[in-house]
Amino acid sequence: MFGLFSPARALATQAEPQAMTLREALTFARQHQPSLLAAQARIEVAKRAVSAVRAEWLPQVGATVQGFYGTMNNSTAMFLGARTVDLPRIGGSRSGGGWSDSYPSTVIGIGLRQNVYDFGRLAALTMAADAETAVSVHRAAQEQLEVALQVESQFYAVQAAKAVERAAADAYQRGSLRHEMVKASVERGLRARIDATRAEADLTRFEVGRMRAQGSVEAAQAMFAAAVGSPEPLLDARGTVDHAVPLPAMGEVLTQAIDHDPSVSAALAKLESQQALTRAVTLSWAPSVILTAGVSGRAGGAPSSGGSSEHSGWLPVVPNWDVGLVLQAPVFDGVLLARRSLSQASEAVLRHELSVTRRRVLAEIQRAYTGYRVAASTVPALVAATSAAQRNYEQASARFRAGLSTSVELADAEALRTDAEIQLAIGQFEVARARAALGRSIAQSL
Repeated sequence: MFGLFSPARALATQAEPQAMTLREALTFARQHQPSLLAAQARIEVAKRAVSAVRAEWLPQVGATVQGFYGTMNNSTAMFLGARTVDLPRIGGSRSGGGWSDSYPSTVIGIGLRQNVYDFGRLAALTMAADAETAVSVHRAAQEQLEVALQVESQFYAVQAAKAVERAAADAYQRGSLRHEMVKASVERGLRARIDATRAEADLTRFEVGRMRAQGSVEAAQAMFAAAVGSPEPLLDARGTVDHAVPLPAMGEVLTQAIDHDPSVSAALAKLESQQALTRAVTLSWAPSVILTAGVSGRAGGAPSSGGSSEHSGWLPVVPNWDVGLVLQAPVFDGVLLARRSLSQASEAVLRHELSVTRRRVLAEIQRAYTGYRVAASTVPALVAATSAAQRNYEQASARFRAGLSTSVELADAEALRTDAEIQLAIGQFEVARARAALGRSIAQSL
């Protein structure tokens, strides 16, 4: 009667979710998992940062249009400098003009600037940007390993939950048959009523276990869908995974991890980036050579020292052009000294962080290797325990049917069998998860 309870039937009648093999799940995750898509986007940002540094070698072209009205002091025109338009102005003689001598002045021009030589500063900045791109690439690989571990773990979790559900369903089915058998025996007077109440209590317990197992399957499928990045709320696992590939020796594992672990590579690339920044700050003391060129039209209404120019100053009709090389270098800049000192201190921090990362990776490998070895060594014992529990149940069931034992003995045998089957499913899951964790620690999927 309890087997018709509506929550269990509701769980049983839900539509079957989509199912994926482990290979399909990993492929889908690489293409759709949001965290991996974000990691790829960060790589694109880093690449564009490199392009931004290299763009400083491109010429800069600008234009300006200006108009003024005010006093002029021994000059026929006035103008302001624009960032990319160099407008040379020459003047030095004192005039006798006063506050009331005001005239118009206009200019229109276009100019070009081009870096010619910077003694390696931009090259150092480009190396730093390239190293930051490498950091983003390695961190994306690290994220890929983390996602693969989550996908594998949740895949095995779904399979383990389904194995537990099968054990619980089998226990419920056996309990239901025993309940019907005991009930018939009690009605014929062959057994005491206490056997019927015990069988009913066991059946109720098995039903609760089955319902919880079904809920665990659904929860595992939800976590599997989230790990894969599936738009569906639930995702089922199908197929099996071959773990027959032998593990490499511990020495090989450690060497492979140091050579391939993306967290170590990212820490090393970060240090190289900071070292390049230190070189770039140091090279900021070197001079720079800039090519400048401009074409402009100007006009001013103020009279020159030779008399009136006979121009109103409103139309920039006087042509000018210039080409020049400019050498500029800082003589003293306290900010550059402070930036170099800060960058050198950051290098020291990153060196220590690289050492910490290497030690952490080695510790994770040792833990994962030991965890897998321990988990794998328990499976034969769990298999033997399950086989023994099944034989024990068959013997207890035969004794019960022959009237040689009580329902308590049979219930104990049933509980022992169900627990052994569940422990075996959990043990196999722990082996698979430990194998996945070891593969993650040695970056096996890269």
